[in-house]
Amino acid sequence: MQNPLTSLEDDVAATTRVLDRQDGPAILVAHSWGGTVITEAGVHPNVAGLVYVSALAPDAGETTSQQYEGFAATPDFVIDVGEDGYGFLNHDKFKAGFAHDASDADAAFLRDTQVPINMSAFGAPVKNAAWRDKPTWAVIATEDKAFDQAMLQHMATRSGAKITNVSASHAVFLTQAGVVADTIDKAAKAASPAGR
Repeated sequence: MQNPLTSLEDDVAATTRVLDRQDGPAILVAHSWGGTVITEAGVHPNVAGLVYVSALAPDAGETTSQQYEGFAATPDFVIDVGEDGYGFLNHDKFKAGFAHDASDADAAFLRDTQVPINMSAFGAPVKNAAWRDKPTWAVIATEDKAFDQAMLQHMATRSGAKITNVSASHAVFLTQAGVVADTIDKAAKAASPAGR
């Protein structure tokens, strides 16, 4: 599904609409901010597992912003916030901060098609932490410049995720698509009744 990025509540509602239409178990896969969304929406009964792809994983009662506390800053990952409160990743630092291992063309495409996020969403606490009850996997990009590595490892370890570390930027879904796909496949097989 496409998150509207207008609020945590709106993004969870968009995810839930899609989950309601599923006729069997579903694996929720999320990148970056999407991790906060699946952490909340993943309590849906149709969800059989969660895959975090260099993604946030707050606990119940925590906000996205709180995940950054105590971890190193990421100077190459710059969000420019407009007067309306919506943020875009900085045009000039986009490749360095988001997709340094992608081609110039792919990085430019990602930069120019980004959807702005309502920054107030980062202050909304999640009510549920689906990873406490659902099988969880995490793909961590070890060259991610959007998050401190210690932060990513902390969130994944706390969630009990089966962790795969891969040398990649925050755009790991693009530059290491095979690793991400393999992880999703493992999660799907684990969720199927026959395990295949």
